[in-house]
Amino acid sequence: MQYELRYQVIEPKRQTYQNVIDRFGDQPASRYLEATLDVEPRENFHYRPTWDQHRELYDADYTALKLTDPYSYTDPRQFYYTPYVTNRANLHDEFTKQMAYLEERELLAKLPTAWRTVLTTAILPLRHYESGAQMVSVGGARFAYGTSLEQCCTYAAFDRIGNAQMLSRVGIALGAGTGDLLQVAKREWLDSEHLQPLRRFTEEAMVTPDWAEGLVAVDLVDSLIYPVLYRELDEIALTSGAGAYSLFTQYLHTWFKDQRKWLDALIKAWAADEEHGADNREHLSRIVATWNPLAHEAATELARVVDHQLPDAGTVAALARTTAAAEQRWAQVTGGAA
Repeated sequence: MQYELRYQVIEPKRQTYQNVIDRFGDQPASRYLEATLDVEPRENFHYRPTWDQHRELYDADYTALKLTDPYSYTDPRQFYYTPYVTNRANLHDEFTKQMAYLEERELLAKLPTAWRTVLTTAILPLRHYESGAQMVSVGGARFAYGTSLEQCCTYAAFDRIGNAQMLSRVGIALGAGTGDLLQVAKREWLDSEHLQPLRRFTEEAMVTPDWAEGLVAVDLVDSLIYPVLYRELDEIALTSGAGAYSLFTQYLHTWFKDQRKWLDALIKAWAADEEHGADNREHLSRIVATWNPLAHEAATELARVVDHQLPDAGTVAALARTTAAAEQRWAQVTGGAA
């Protein structure tokens, strides 16, 4: 007896889920869109928040920065849970390998004295800044209107606590496997004069009622600290016998470039929104005018401490160049008002 095998193609009744069909029609869609579009509830809530009875649980009025349609913004990275976790797991594995190499060869212990001082007084205390920035991102994760915004803030919050943990691992490795230097870094954060502007900035950003304003405020500091401490200073480390610093800052520099992708796209979406764009640009200008002097003060104090220990680093000069570039970027976004 002979058998003939044939394939029978069963056409699906629809190509994607209803939330995507309602917007784009019945056509194949990416997993990102299926997991994002119109997922957040908009109606039929049982109660209003007990802490703010004039708003719904999910409400666009938790920030002055609005989008006519929150789903007009999508994450350029196309991150939903699975690709996000996969990407960050790869970054973590690379960081773990780098730390294992540094510890095996005792490269952190062999850092010049001035570089060890920079780490304990300027770099390791930033784990507390990262923890504060995480809370600001958590505020966005809770109060942002629309899943496309909320999930970006959620992932940023996980990233921030991860950054704090990475700095903690560096501190433990530098302290020969103990947490002694983390305690030193904590005292620096609480008591050292050069860190008080950044500490005050972080605490004020954490209690800012407008979640988007807090997010933009933290970005103003990020845009100064990350390029200066994790890029400019990295290049100095390579030529001054501190290659260990260059190795572990690669992770932070890579993360910052990734952070820029979704946040820059969001800021541009706010500024270009068809209905709210003008108001958004005005509000962004106000945020920059309010928070940028504080951000610059915080970054300047850090740069001065680094230059005091490493006179040839030119950190203050690098900060001036970075500040000029950041101000030019904001001027373009807000139409020159920044």
